[in-house]
Parts: sequence; structure tokens; C-alpha cells
Amino acid sequence: MMAIFEHRTRLPFPAATAFAWHDRPRAFERLAPPWRTMRMVATHGTIRDGDWTRFRLKAGPLWLEWHAMLHGFVQDRQFTDVQVKGPFARWRHTHRFTPDGPDGFFMEEHIEYEPPGGAVGRLLGARLAEPELRRLFAFRHRRLHEDLRRHALWAGRPPWRIAISGASGLVGSQLAAFLATGGHDVFPLVRRAPRTPREIRWNPEQAEIDAAAFEGIDAVVHLAGESVAAGRWTPSQRARIRTSRIDGTRTLAQALSRLRRPPRVLVCASAVGFYGSRGDEILTEESAPGAGFLPETALAWEAASGPACRAGIRIVHLRIGVVLTPQGGMLGRLLPIFRLGLGGRTGTGRQWISWVALDDLLAMIQYALFDESMRGPYNATSPHPVTNADFARTLARVLRRPALLPVPSAAIRAAFGEMGRELILEGNRVLPARLQSTGFEHFHADLEGALRFVLGRPRT
Repeated sequence: MMAIFEHRTRLPFPAATAFAWHDRPRAFERLAPPWRTMRMVATHGTIRDGDWTRFRLKAGPLWLEWHAMLHGFVQDRQFTDVQVKGPFARWRHTHRFTPDGPDGFFMEEHIEYEPPGGAVGRLLGARLAEPELRRLFAFRHRRLHEDLRRHALWAGRPPWRIAISGASGLVGSQLAAFLATGGHDVFPLVRRAPRTPREIRWNPEQAEIDAAAFEGIDAVVHLAGESVAAGRWTPSQRARIRTSRIDGTRTLAQALSRLRRPPRVLVCASAVGFYGSRGDEILTEESAPGAGFLPETALAWEAASGPACRAGIRIVHLRIGVVLTPQGGMLGRLLPIFRLGLGGRTGTGRQWISWVALDDLLAMIQYALFDESMRGPYNATSPHPVTNADFARTLARVLRRPALLPVPSAAIRAAFGEMGRELILEGNRVLPARLQSTGFEHFHADLEGALRFVLGRPRT
């Protein structure tokens, strides 16, 4: 006998609007829970009859492949995915969009499934599966709601053609999915030979770029750059960090400046490292740059977009804080330690962390693309930075673990050298003053709420 799971949420949008969102490329990537490691293998189409998706899910040390076929498509009303191969003995999931008045609908999930393991699996499987399914669909419906709210701000605009560097990274991959589900055409910059007509070849290390492919592009988002937290800052690593950011930005800006039809806007990633370590000082876009490797790099990084600015292209520099995602970055590194109950503050714990929720960052980039009044630097952070000790306590509370084991400063210096000092033992207290003046709304301004959302741990 198959078990049945159902989940229903009313959303304040026309059913057709939400259905169109699902029927666009990369919607599945927006619906994937960030606390589960997933890799797309291949996809064909979207949600129409005969379309299919293949992906891999990590379950402990194992990778499980899931192959879903789509059928039962009814325009603006429903579609169904059926597991062809995967972890369940059987799985059939119908997504229904039931109108409730002119400006609302019920998002309804109806799943018929049979756990693996025969009679024992049927006895225990539903008890194990249903809490995870409730967690999954609470996240999915909230993200759908928030994405639709973000896109509604810019409704009525024609779709844009948007090129993205760093489109395979933690931020870039989700940005590409977010913009695609908003109806825009996304063109990733790739360093290998292009495999599709939408990919644009570039090689920033050799200052090579297919400039002609940018003709007719409406906007460019430049996210590519060597991670500053990849390892100790040896002379060669310092050179890679600077070259990937400064030379890559200069190559892109020069190519755009020579176009017959240049893009309307270039949004460039920068970092709150621009301000350096300043203790408890409150830092806004009016604050001067700091001193040290990170501020000097960020200053030159922003200046490298000069050729595009002089050509009349609107430039926005987003000074991005610590991005919260369990898929990587600081949170991704801390999670295994805190889940074991071995976490705690680092050093004194008094250093500030200026952080930003990933979904809020995507919306900030969207705002920078479409709000023509935005020019120059904007701090892309939450309005509520926290100390390292507060971050540790909050993460531990969300995970229901203690936070009693501090990491001594000497251990960080010994393990990471200067990188550990500037990135871990020091910090800055950055506020998004200019961004807030535009009317931008943070959906995840509170640290505990932001962590609960991306970790699938709602308050009980």
C-alpha cells in the first residue's frame, strides 16, 4: 500500500503567475533545499509531458540518483513527476495550482509513495519520511512566495538578456536560477569551449574574451574571482586572488566599453573587506577604505571597472558580506563542527560578522540591475551584523547543540597565518545604508530566522 502525503499553502498571487514560474528553466534548482547536497546530472525541458530531470542526492556517505519523468500537464493547473529511478520503491508527486479568487491560489502537493525495504520499509518509512517532507515543502512554498514577491516588483518589464560570470559558483548558480525563473535569459561566462549558444567564452587569466557575444546583452553581473578563504595567503595565493579579481574585471570592462551596443548596467561583486578591521566602528558606504591586503585588493578591484564606467555604462559595486548558505562558505565549514556539539566562539568572539542571507543577496543584485538610480558602491549585508560569539550561540541554538568550545586565537594564527587573522579573528561592523535608502526590503534580516530558513529548522 502506498503512503500519501499532502501539503497546502495559500499564496497571494494568480495561479497562472506561479505556474509560469515553475514552467521556466531552472525552477527545480530554486526548489532544492539548501541543507541537502544535490547535483544536477541532466535535464530536458521543464514540466511539460515527456520532460525529465536527473539529479543526485547525497545521503550520508552515499550518492543516490533520482530520475523523474513529467506528465499530466494541464496549463496553469497541474503537473506530475514520477520517479523512474531513485530511493523510493514508488513515487508520484502531483503539483496543483487551485485558484482562490483573482489574486490568490492554493499551492497543493499530493504525493503517493512507497518507501524501500518491503513490509519493514512500509512500516517505518512513512514515519521517517513525513517529517522531512513537511520540512521540505514548508521551505519550498516560502521560497516560492518570496521569489514571486521579488519578481512582482519589476513586473511588466520585458525579459532581459543577462550575462553572469561565476555562474557555476555558490551565488552565481542560484542567481542564474532566480533570474531564469523570473523570465530572463541567462548567459553564463565559461572558461571552456561553449556547449550551448547561451554560453560566452572567456579566459580572464589570458585576457581573452568573446566580446562579440555581448552585443545585445542588456546587463552583466560579474561574480567571478578566486576565493580569499581557499588557504593560507602565500605569495602565489595572494597573486591569484588579486589577478582573478582585478585583471578579470579589467578584461570584462574593457571588452564591454568597446561594444557598439553596450549593456545598460554592469553589477560587480566587491566585498566588505574593503573597510578592513575597524573594531566596533559602524561602517557605511561613506566610510574610507581600510589598510591591509583585503582593503587594497577590494579598492583596486572596484577601480578595474573604470573602462566600462567611462564608456557610459552604469556601474554598481556590491560590497558583499559573509553569505549564509550551508552549501559552502563560512556556514558550510562550521556546520559539521557545530552538529557534533564541538562549536564555539573564535578568538575573543568580539569581532563583528557582517553577513547576508543568500536569497536577500540575489534580490539585491536584482535591484541593482533594474533600479536605474543605483550607481557606485552599496553594502550588500544584513542591517543587523553580529559578533562572532553571538553568531556561534545562534547557530548552536538553531541546531540544538551546545557552543562551549572556543577556538583560541593562537590556533587560528598557527593554522591559517595572515588569512586567519584578517578573515577570522578580525571583522567589521557594516551597515547597508545606501541600499536601505532605495527602499530595498530584507526578507531575512534576522540571523536566527535566516539560519532556520536555510537549514530547514523552523521555530517549533
